Amino acid sequence: MSGAPRPLAGIASYHAHVYFDGPAQRAAAATIRDQVAERFAVQLGRWHEQPVGPHVLAMYQIAFAVEVFPQLVPWLMLNRQGLSILVHPNTGAQYDDHLVHALWLGTPLPIKGDVLPRGAGEGSGAIDPVTPNTAPRLEP
Repeated sequence: MSGAPRPLAGIASYHAHVYFDGPAQRAAAATIRDQVAERFAVQLGRWHEQPVGPHVLAMYQIAFAVEVFPQLVPWLMLNRQGLSILVHPNTGAQYDDHLVHALWLGTPLPIKGDVLPRGAGEGSGAIDPVTPNTAPRLEP
C-alpha cells in the first residue's frame, strides 16, 4: 500500500486484553490486574469468564489513554506472567484495530474477525473516552 501515512492523532486510546485459561492463569491475571491498578491510571473492564465478542478465551480489558502507553505496555511486557495479551489502538475501525494494527505480548491467539465490523465508524465503533477507575499509588 502506498499513500500518505496515517496521523497518530487518529488513535483515541488503547485497549489491552489479558487472556486466561483455567484457575492458575486466572490467578496470574488477577495479580496483573491488581498490580496495574496500583501503578497506572487506567480503566479496568469486567472479568469475562467465557469468550466474548471476537475473543476466543476468557479475559478482561484494560482501557488506557495514549499518554499511558509508553509506561504500561513495557511494564506488561516484563510482567505478563506467561499470559497472552492483545494490545490494540482505538481508531473507530474495530476490525483493523484488532487484526491489522494490534500487537501481541506472548503467544498470539486467534481473533474472530467475522464478528467485528469492517471500516471506520461501522457497528459500535464509537470510542468512549477512558475514565480511569484506578488510583495508582506505586511507581511503575
